[in-house]
Amino acid sequence: MRLAELSRRSGVSTATIKYYLREGLLPPGRQINPTTAEYDDGHLRRLRLVRAMIQVGGVPVATVREVLRNVDDPALGRTIRLGAALWALPQVPEPDEDDVFVQAAHREADELLDRLGWSNAKLLTTLSPAYRALVVAVATFRRLGYDWGSELLLSYARLMHEVAKLDLDLVEAQPSEAEKAETAVLGTVLTGPMLHALRRLAQEEESARRFGFE
Repeated sequence: MRLAELSRRSGVSTATIKYYLREGLLPPGRQINPTTAEYDDGHLRRLRLVRAMIQVGGVPVATVREVLRNVDDPALGRTIRLGAALWALPQVPEPDEDDVFVQAAHREADELLDRLGWSNAKLLTTLSPAYRALVVAVATFRRLGYDWGSELLLSYARLMHEVAKLDLDLVEAQPSEAEKAETAVLGTVLTGPMLHALRRLAQEEESARRFGFE
């Protein structure tokens, strides 16, 4: 397809597509002549991913470039490739390791991983932004005086494991390694808000069942 058709099918203006090409967010098309290039469905798929990351996820262009570099790196194994792409996305600030609440949250998070039997996740704790985010969240809860107990956190984690299985089933269903990584990134950007919305709807439904509308 030519640039005009790529624009029409993607809903992205030709000027924006040219900008993405200049910034290295979109691979160049196959050059037909000095002024015309041809694009394929891979360009369309990548363009939609870039658009979702920038417009929906609010990810800066430089970060998008880093994410896509990891997505396209064939030298990385699948787990590292997916992780490296996701870890390049915006994350929570580093926790203050001198904070007693952070130190306690580390112990609680490590104990949780042990109880879950998530030995692989525990191996990645020094690298994983998700682990740091959990530590920051738990530390903040405790600092504010909330203590819902480790059993509730364990129950939430087990539910999230079922969600993760669905996520990875979707990733594995993609035909190429690049599409697998792209799907993982897109899921991170878009599925989070969707899951949050579903949780709120479920809360509304359960509240109405328990308490009615009075």
